Amino acid sequence: MEKTKLLTIAVIGLLLLNFATLGFLFFGVTKGHQPPPDRPEGRPKPREIIIERLHFDANQQKEYGKLIEWHRGEIKQLEDSIRVSKNELYLLLNDDKVDEKAKVTLIDKTALFQRQIEATHFKHFEDIKKLCKPEQQEYFNELTEELGRLFSRNKPKRP
Repeated sequence: MEKTKLLTIAVIGLLLLNFATLGFLFFGVTKGHQPPPDRPEGRPKPREIIIERLHFDANQQKEYGKLIEWHRGEIKQLEDSIRVSKNELYLLLNDDKVDEKAKVTLIDKTALFQRQIEATHFKHFEDIKKLCKPEQQEYFNELTEELGRLFSRNKPKRP
C-alpha cells in the first residue's frame, strides 16, 4: 500500500473519530440536563406546591424557606445515619457466621432512624401549619388529604 493512500485513510479515520467525539459530547451534555426520572417534566417542586396551595405571602414564603432548610438538614443527617447502619449491617455478611444479635441491633437502629425521618416530616408540616393564617387553615386541611400522594417519591420500578 502506498504511503499516500495509507495517510489518506488515517486522516479520514481521525476526522470521523473527531466528529463522533464531538457528537457524543454535544448530545451527551444536553442529555444529562433532562429532569430526573422521579420528577416528570412539568411536575412542580414540593415548595411550589405548598406556596401555591396555601397562598403564602412574601413573608410566609421567607419563613417557609427557613423551615425547608432546617428540614433538609435533618433529613440528610438521618439518611446518612441510615446509610452508615446499613453498611455496617451488610458488612456482617463478610463473616462466616452472621452475628444474629448484631444483625437485629443494626436492623432496629435503621428502623429507628426511619421513624425519626417520619417524625421530622410530620413536624415539618406542623410548622407549616403554624405559618398559616386563619383564612389559610382550610387550604392546609385540603392539602393534608393529599400529602402522601403529593410528596411520595415515585421511583421507577426495576425489572
